[in-house]
Amino acid sequence: MLNTIKLKKILFCLGLIMTICGMSVLGFFGVRKIVRLVRLHQLMKENVVIEISDLSIKAPVLEGTDQETLRKGAGHFQGTGKLGEGNYCIAGHSSPIYKEFFNNLKQIQTGMEIDLFDTEKHCYAYTAEESFIVNPDDLRILQDFGDNRVTIITCTDSGEQRLVVVGKLKE
Repeated sequence: MLNTIKLKKILFCLGLIMTICGMSVLGFFGVRKIVRLVRLHQLMKENVVIEISDLSIKAPVLEGTDQETLRKGAGHFQGTGKLGEGNYCIAGHSSPIYKEFFNNLKQIQTGMEIDLFDTEKHCYAYTAEESFIVNPDDLRILQDFGDNRVTIITCTDSGEQRLVVVGKLKE
């Protein structure tokens, strides 16, 4: 009888400790997710935003394409066009493993709308015209083609090549 009472107390304490540990882990990840969402919301308020509603893509577009920038959102290639003028080139990560901004980009179809919003939330609407694959060192996609377009670049699933989507500005 005494052993049964001791066993029950031990099991109760063990269960209590495991419950507290579980709640702590869930709390940590919950707070981390909330902090990320708050940061993302702030980045969307302060920067250009790309949105492709049909693919559930929405991301801030920061200046530059270094790894630190691309961890936070998409990046604008410095030296390429401006919103609504020239070839506005954007890069962003996609990965079949991680939740990245451009994971759904491979499902783009001709005619889909690509919206870019400036910091005053003025919309520049583009229509997807084409998508194709290039090698990572193929920089011709960044040049000015004499029209107003957005060029979106992300990795293919293997990471060895780049998926390129071109949208033309709606007049």
